[in-house]
Amino acid sequence: MLRYAKMNGAGNSILVVDERGAPPALTGDTARALCRGPLAFDQLMALSDGPDEGAIAVRIFNTDGSRAGACGNGSRCVAWFVAETGGGDAVVLDVDGTRVSCRRDGPLRFTVDMGPPRFGWRDIPLREAADTLNLDLGDALQDAGLERPAAVSMGNPHAVFFVPDAEAIDLAAVGPRFEHHPMFPDRANVSFAEVRGPGEIRLRVWERGAGATLACGSAACATVAAAALRGLTGRRARVLLPGGELAIDWSAGGPVLMTGPVELEHRGRLDPATGGTAPW
Repeated sequence: MLRYAKMNGAGNSILVVDERGAPPALTGDTARALCRGPLAFDQLMALSDGPDEGAIAVRIFNTDGSRAGACGNGSRCVAWFVAETGGGDAVVLDVDGTRVSCRRDGPLRFTVDMGPPRFGWRDIPLREAADTLNLDLGDALQDAGLERPAAVSMGNPHAVFFVPDAEAIDLAAVGPRFEHHPMFPDRANVSFAEVRGPGEIRLRVWERGAGATLACGSAACATVAAAALRGLTGRRARVLLPGGELAIDWSAGGPVLMTGPVELEHRGRLDPATGGTAPW
């Protein structure tokens, strides 16, 4: 059986499963089955032996079984898990070939280097060349009563809408429309950002493959990067999500650093074939 930890990062529900030392067994089908049971999650972080001794390989699954290219809140939870199982207070993750560095700042607080934001239309990716800071999504914008969003990649695609009142958005009605918009061939994480000042943003997120979520770390990073380039905020901001608060710091020309909390809910051992659990 595999060790697991059911956690959350600023409310983002995370399941960390440790496959190190054994052949990877978790699949998209496993993720879909587990998310309907007592281990329900927004993202599943499957740890396995890395390509070298300096990194731990991580595969990220959404609730629909699809793979994600980044999960900032999940990365903090993985860093806690590694630290608690003897791996030290700094860890490097290998997510599909991309290196993600994490460090412990306190007992339940971690910082993740999320890498630089990318705004090129091929990097996001988009279906065709476009102004990514003011993305024209055609009639869908008028139908939803929204202004043009910014499109950003933080290792996964994001559409960030700046709105006067984030709470007024019906996520379940609007989110899927833009997650599946034809402009995004790989779908998109859809964020609704209310700028409350030069250093504070209220954010709600419809997450690709998971739906409405209490927090999304990569979306918080994408939002601050887009807001800074639009002149709406500085490069440092507090992002207030339904599940908690994240501190985002984007140095000019450099990576986005995300700092926030983690919480352990429970842990045990998991049989991936049956979904059965036992004490750890």
